[in-house]
Amino acid sequence: MKGKKFYTGIASALLASSIALTGCSFSSGDESASESSEDAVTVDVFQFKVEFKEQFEELVSMYEEENPDVNINVKTVGGGNDYGAALKTSFSSGEEPDIFNIGGPTDVQQYEKYLADLSDTKAAEAALDGTLTSVKKDGKILGLPYNQEGYGLLYNKKVFEEAGINPDEIKTMDDLEAAVKKLDSNKKELGIKAPFAFPAKEKWVIGNHLANAYIAEEFNHSVMDAYEADTIKFEMADQMKRFLDLQNNYSIQPTLSLDYSQQVEEYFSLGKVAMIQQGNWVYNTIASMDEEFAQNNVGLLPIPVEGYEGIPVGVPNYWVVNKESEDEVVQASKDFLDWMYTSETGKKFVTEKFKFIPAYKGYEDLEIADPISQEIYEYVKAEKTLGWVFLGAPIGWTEDAFGVAVQEYIAGNITWEEVLEQSRKAWEESRK
Repeated sequence: MKGKKFYTGIASALLASSIALTGCSFSSGDESASESSEDAVTVDVFQFKVEFKEQFEELVSMYEEENPDVNINVKTVGGGNDYGAALKTSFSSGEEPDIFNIGGPTDVQQYEKYLADLSDTKAAEAALDGTLTSVKKDGKILGLPYNQEGYGLLYNKKVFEEAGINPDEIKTMDDLEAAVKKLDSNKKELGIKAPFAFPAKEKWVIGNHLANAYIAEEFNHSVMDAYEADTIKFEMADQMKRFLDLQNNYSIQPTLSLDYSQQVEEYFSLGKVAMIQQGNWVYNTIASMDEEFAQNNVGLLPIPVEGYEGIPVGVPNYWVVNKESEDEVVQASKDFLDWMYTSETGKKFVTEKFKFIPAYKGYEDLEIADPISQEIYEYVKAEKTLGWVFLGAPIGWTEDAFGVAVQEYIAGNITWEEVLEQSRKAWEESRK
């Protein structure tokens, strides 16, 4: 079985280029606003990416300096907080943002009445082939891609070397299990507390990314196929369970109270574990803890899926504009998004400060800034990628159905068979 290609247009365009979420207190984000004048247009942004919060606010300040008639307020909710729940509360409380984030066709369905048509933006015109599929409806483009991301198992190169483990030889689950057991048996000598830091408290780590690696094939690596599916069969359920159990059993404990921040900052960045299941979005966080480690000591392993040799790569989410905002605010929102992705200042910031793999044309002379993203780019060039189909799951399914069920399994309250049964039933009921 050969690995399927995801977003062939993306891969082709990249080959031609050298670029190489619980509660609503907003405690994980601050508000960034400049002094407003009576005539200024104010744009409220509600975004989830905590990893580039400071960099994004810096870019906003630069835009405000160039455009003194626009004030942009930023609220960031993500990481250990539930962005989806916080966004719903924001709308229900009457504090509707002007720019916010959605994940794909399921979110388009949920928020469609608020989504402005962005077909007339420069960013929409520059978007790489395939990146807008999830947000096109009735001839309209309802979102602009954030970036491209990929994920797998990030590993500590130094620890692997000291343990005598060659990452290039880890191709299968048997190989990974052997490496994990070797790390575990020598953890004292290696100076680690466990092979993994598995944040089972984070339903998105389980329900989005872990699950996606093992359900992508079932839906032909197509987010729209998943979106249109009446049921889910879990054809690779045994493989998924094996990978889940391996991470959970050889992790810092208790995993159900381990969150994303602890996983990345406290354990991996400080060299206390050998591996974490994450992607290139963690680079800025790791670099803020230890830049030398981030630059030189982090490698990427694919999640072992039988029959594949690649990593999931896709557009994680989209910027959208609230069409119920005042006309001048809608236009100011579009102008800002265009500037961020198509101006020379914005493009340089996107690659150098955000450390993004762009989802747009026009970045041919810019380089990918961090080594994790560079590795992902190599998989894209080699056409060894899997699709991001979890964005096509029913509303809330990945976290509130599958994620919760897996947490119950980890807690010992239900069997793996019950996880599958409950999750399948939740999918089918949502699609009736």
